Amino acid sequence: MEHLLRGKFGRIIINKYSHYPLKYGSQRHSQRGICSVWSGRALDRARPLLKQHYYNERREYGMLIVKALRGVLKIRYLLIGGAVAGGGALQKKYTDWKNGLPDLKWLEDVLPDNEKWHEWRGNLIDFKDNIKNNVEIDPRLKALSESKYREFRTWFDGRLDDAIAAAEALEKSKPGAFTTVSRMSTIISDVKQEITDKTVVYARPFARSDSDNDQARKDAQERLNHIQDEMMQTQIKYQRELERLEKENKELRKQNLLLKQGKKPNTRKIKRSLIDMYSEVLDELADFDSGYNTQDQLPRVVVVGDQSSGKTSVLEMIAQARIFPRGAGEMMTRAPVKVTLSEGPYHIAQFRDSTREFDLTKESDLADLRREVELRMRNSVKGGKTVSSDVISMTVKGPGIQRMVLVDLPGIISTQTTDMASDTRENIKLMTQTYMNNPNAIILCIQDGSVDAERSNVTDLVASCDPSGKRTIFVLTKVDMAEENLADPNRIRKILSGKLFPMKALGYFAVVTGRGRKDDAIQTIKDYEENFFRGSKLFKDGIVKSTQVTTRNLSLAVADCFWKMVKESVDQQADAFKARRYNLESEWKNNFPRLREQDRDELFERARGEILDEIVNLSQVSPKHWEECLLHKIWEKVSTHVFENIYIPAVHTGSAETFNTAVDIKLRQWADSELPARAVDAGWETLQSEFEKFMRKAATAPDHDDIFDQLKEAVVAEAMQRHSWEGKASEMLRVIQLNALDDRTIGDKRDWDEAVKFLESSVKEKLKDSERALREILGPSTKERWLYWRYQNDVESKRQSVKNELDKILHSNEKHPPILSYDELTTIRNNLQRSDIEVDNEFIRQVWEAVHRRYFLSKALLKAHDCRREFYLYHQQADVDCSDVVLFHRIQQMMKVTSNALRQQITNREARRLDKEIKEVLEDYSQDSEKKIRLLTGRRVTLAEELKRVRQIQEKLEEFIQALNKEK
Repeated sequence: MEHLLRGKFGRIIINKYSHYPLKYGSQRHSQRGICSVWSGRALDRARPLLKQHYYNERREYGMLIVKALRGVLKIRYLLIGGAVAGGGALQKKYTDWKNGLPDLKWLEDVLPDNEKWHEWRGNLIDFKDNIKNNVEIDPRLKALSESKYREFRTWFDGRLDDAIAAAEALEKSKPGAFTTVSRMSTIISDVKQEITDKTVVYARPFARSDSDNDQARKDAQERLNHIQDEMMQTQIKYQRELERLEKENKELRKQNLLLKQGKKPNTRKIKRSLIDMYSEVLDELADFDSGYNTQDQLPRVVVVGDQSSGKTSVLEMIAQARIFPRGAGEMMTRAPVKVTLSEGPYHIAQFRDSTREFDLTKESDLADLRREVELRMRNSVKGGKTVSSDVISMTVKGPGIQRMVLVDLPGIISTQTTDMASDTRENIKLMTQTYMNNPNAIILCIQDGSVDAERSNVTDLVASCDPSGKRTIFVLTKVDMAEENLADPNRIRKILSGKLFPMKALGYFAVVTGRGRKDDAIQTIKDYEENFFRGSKLFKDGIVKSTQVTTRNLSLAVADCFWKMVKESVDQQADAFKARRYNLESEWKNNFPRLREQDRDELFERARGEILDEIVNLSQVSPKHWEECLLHKIWEKVSTHVFENIYIPAVHTGSAETFNTAVDIKLRQWADSELPARAVDAGWETLQSEFEKFMRKAATAPDHDDIFDQLKEAVVAEAMQRHSWEGKASEMLRVIQLNALDDRTIGDKRDWDEAVKFLESSVKEKLKDSERALREILGPSTKERWLYWRYQNDVESKRQSVKNELDKILHSNEKHPPILSYDELTTIRNNLQRSDIEVDNEFIRQVWEAVHRRYFLSKALLKAHDCRREFYLYHQQADVDCSDVVLFHRIQQMMKVTSNALRQQITNREARRLDKEIKEVLEDYSQDSEKKIRLLTGRRVTLAEELKRVRQIQEKLEEFIQALNKEK
């Protein structure tokens, strides 16, 4: 591109190739030179001017270049503007998207900031104003510019369509909407780079014009305006695409969050079929009344029959798919299977508690479905059972399937094998009777036509439940085998006319459900069935009617009977639940008038919130309170060891030198072995006691609800059991404890007084314990005997006598060692014998331990009192017998640094770990319905649960009735 230079008087001079000096204006101006707008380089104005004709042509040519360049540059500005607009929209949603956004630093390299943008815009405006009337386009380039424009427009439209198609392809793959946006942004960036390259290429031909034409300038302006309009439409299209992807990304993130929380995403509500609504009502009733009693009297088609009579095959023919597992000579149906049949465009199956849809046209999905059914049946019969009453609920949809709900029950057995539970036959019979006793149940009685009728077990059972036969449909299976094996076809006529069996039925049907090949497809079996009946002697001889054969006619008859009974009974069932709801609501108002009805899930969430609130309260405990509690707990853990293993043995060594040596050895052994673990136990128990204190405080609040107490206690106990202190804490404590115990000096009077006070309080506490133990072995004191009429027994009286003798020994020798000599024991026994008291040496030693311990602690307490005033002598290194004060000072300092370290661990780590463990326990409990039932008990809970379920059932019944009436 030519250099565009602006002189002092506003004239434009285009010069790149000329080597002649310019002469313009005065000599003074020629010497100063003029500066280029873009490069700022000074030119020598001493060069001669070109001819005026040459400059006129160059001026019009430059005008065309600038206008064309302005339009082409607008392409870049519009794209950048679109990116800015899209970035602004995305910026508003950045907070919602921040977890899913990729790195957007690349925008900083693409989008200029405001300052640079305004500077760039100002330079372009100045550039346009300076060349507006001085540069024109050569008309000879008109045809060339139009062809280049068409080529550029075709190229850009293709690139943009490719970008949008790529974005849509990525969107269909569903890796995440923002991934699509990111990919599309990359594509648009590439497009913008190529636009820049194309702009340079397409601008080059315009740089070679040498003519001056006003019409060419107007045409160029119109074409550039047209380019602006086209690019504006492109920018709008790009902006809409970004908004669409942004909206889809937001929806995907919402669904992702719901899935992480274990909730189902909100799906668009679609119109459900009548049979699906009815099946939901039956599922609600099954959950509400697991015993299947008279509360649930809605119609079902109950499929019953002897084992291996063809029940499952009949159901599969009606469902038009091989959906059940098969086994030769083995009981396969071990639990009731509720199958909801409905018509749909695709042949699919789905379990009630699963989102997976099995494509019944694919053999692989059919195999997976059969395995899933078998697995669910085996899971339902754990614990040594052979059959279970747990219902497996599934839905089958497909073209031409009749709408109904069937329940396939385990087959009736006559003989119980050794691998079955002892009560299997009775359980099957009881389960079958329970389902058939529903006054609105349609009984589909399956009889094997290939065996003798006298071997049937199910017909008598059906006759006992429906003696009039008003809701029974009889089905004779394996008719092809019966026709081949029976010598007298009239026997089949008697069966299908209801004259052979004592039971009665609404209708009698004959079907063929296979050729004995378990791999046959349903359509193959249908064709075989139709061909058989078409050529069967049963038809030719007029034994059966055409309406009594084939599973198609059977399914039509069963569906008609089913819907007839549904319409007759559903209103009555809705009224029954409406009355039940009224009674439950009245009971609630009378017993819990000021409480809201909350089921176990709602109560559990309330308890969860209260427990987590108490965890938050742990962070509000002051450091001072933590350290006080920790000091108390640490001393409670170590006091016995300090007295029994360190202090008392060291005192009994006899001198201050040996005392200090023994103390140093025992303290180091203690710190290397037992002390860190005891300190960690103290920290853990302190954290536990503080949390339980908050729980007890919450339990005494005026608005406390005691229904959560059992659940809270179980959650806290479980979390405490799971929680363990960090393993590296013991090693860290060992180091600081050793450093604290190695310090044998007391620096100031305040530390001395604190050590003396600590020694006195500790000795007093132990002295009280020793006096209490001595009273327990001696019995009532003299005061108690005189005032409260209490008496010593013989053993206590002997101990008192021994104590009196021991007191004499201690009085005569204040520094007596902790062990009695043999001579002293003999003397005591001899003295007691004069009073007719016989004791052995062991008896005397037991009393001596208690007496000497009290005596020792009393002397230690007096010594501590004396050491209160000995600090200055100790400080001057005088001969002061206060080594026990120094010992307790060392122990006290160790406890302080330990409590400080434990407090930091609690506030920085352990409280948060406990919070995490309590949340994990709560999450586990939230998924465990059995624990909720066990821990949230009482009539208030069961009444709220029952009321909630009754309302749900009533609402679903009313919704179904409304849809049923509309269909009528």
